[in-house]
Order: sequence, then structure tokens, then C-alpha cells
Amino acid sequence: MPADPVSVGAFQCGTGHPLLFIAGPCVIEGEEFILDVAKRLADLADELGIALVFKSSFDKANRTSIHSYRGPGLERGLEILARVTEQTGLQVTTDIHEPSQAAAAAKVCRILQIPAFLARQTDLIQAVSEETAKHGGVVNVKKPQFIAPEDTVHIVRKCEESGNSSILLTERGTKFGYGRLVNDMRAIPVMHATGAPVIFDATHSVQLPGGATTSGQRDMVPIVARAAVAAGCHGVFIETHPDPDKAMSDGPNMIPLDQIGTLLRQLTKLRQVVLEFGQSAGSD
Repeated sequence: MPADPVSVGAFQCGTGHPLLFIAGPCVIEGEEFILDVAKRLADLADELGIALVFKSSFDKANRTSIHSYRGPGLERGLEILARVTEQTGLQVTTDIHEPSQAAAAAKVCRILQIPAFLARQTDLIQAVSEETAKHGGVVNVKKPQFIAPEDTVHIVRKCEESGNSSILLTERGTKFGYGRLVNDMRAIPVMHATGAPVIFDATHSVQLPGGATTSGQRDMVPIVARAAVAAGCHGVFIETHPDPDKAMSDGPNMIPLDQIGTLLRQLTKLRQVVLEFGQSAGSD
């Protein structure tokens, strides 16, 4: 069975534990920018006493347009993420898209994320699981928009059989029709039934796919995040940016950095209520 809770550095994510937050800009827009955002998030995490892992992508390989900004690439991106940990103490995570990227990324990142569109790629799952296991790291797999939540059990088993039982599953909505993602909160306990703690991706759940660029409804992020915590998720993934309207990727879905503290406070308090209720009811 997968580990529950999962150890993420000094933190525990899972049944009976406070929320794990995964937060940061969608894509690395430069070293100075990333370090500034990371320091502000680290200060906020210290102030609130919360577990927070910094996230940003070195490559957005699935952009709608071939002309869209993708990021600085693997080598430079990992250098910047390593500096985040050195300067702020925050653990870091990023997504990878090819098995060949796993070894280098696992040396820097405590959590390696497998994107939703790639979550059925056995070679990628195997590489990420093997390499993260070497460094005491964690695999975070985003549930594809096109599979039922109960079918994530097969992804979990692939990770375990590839050598890593420290697995997080991330719910990010289900494709409905031609341009909407629907959040069925029943997915959270269903995915947790695999044995793995469940993260809720509040950012990508409010995307509006389609068109020349992906749009979104950032005003809905707090609403779906609160609903997911009430439903029992063990962590929340929220992308944030100092000026989302000028962001180089996924701006319409990101929470302004100066507003994220309010949401983190709300979610932390709500998790406390859920834990109190779960203890009295005999379950998380």
C-alpha cells in the first residue's frame, strides 16, 4: 500500500495531518523573479506555520501555441529551483515530461510531478518513481481529465511496482464537453481509497480550455479550494503570481500573490475543522 502519511522533508501529508500547500508561479520567468516570489511565500509559510512546497515549471511542454513561452529549460530551471531551496529553505517541485529528465530533477526536487496528460505513460511513471526513490522523494501524479477517479489505482500500482510508495494523487477536474472542467468532489475520497493522500489543484481546475490560449476563472479558485478541503483533501495546489495578468503562462487561473495569504488562512482553519470532525467521527 502507498504511504499515508507521505513524508515531504520535515512535513507529513495525509490522514490526520494539516494541509500541505504547493504554491508558486506557473512557469519560471527568470531567477530574480522566482527568488522574490519564493522568499515571499517562505515568509508567509513561517507566519502561518504551514507546510509549503514551492512549485514552478522549467518547461511548459503542452502550450497551445508553438510561439508561447515555455520556460528556461531543464538545466537552467533546475539551477534556479536549487537556489530557491538554498536561499529560502523551501522544498521544491516541478513537472517533467520525459523519462530522461527524471534523474536530474529528482536530485533537486523533493516532489516530482507527472502532468495529467502524461499520467498513463508507463516509462515516465517508472523513471520518476525509480529516481525519486533514490533520494527519498515523492511522486505526485495528476489525475488525467479523461479517466474516472477510481482508475487512478492503476497509476498508484505502477509507482509502487517501480520502487516508490511515497505517492500523492492530484485531482484537477474532469473534462466535460468541449471547454469545461467539472470538479466532482466525490473524486477526493475515491482517489484516497487507493491509499495515497490526495492533493486538490485549485488552479487548473478552473481553466477554460480552448481557443488560441487557455483562459480561466481565478475568482473561482477560493470556492473550489474550500469545497475540496471540506471534502477531505490532504493538500492544495495553488499557482500564484505578483501580477497574474502579465504572467507568461496560465495568468487567468493564478491568484495574485498579495491575496494568497487570506486563502491559505481560510483553508488552514477549515482543515482544522475537518480534522476535529473526522476524529470525533472516527475517520479523516
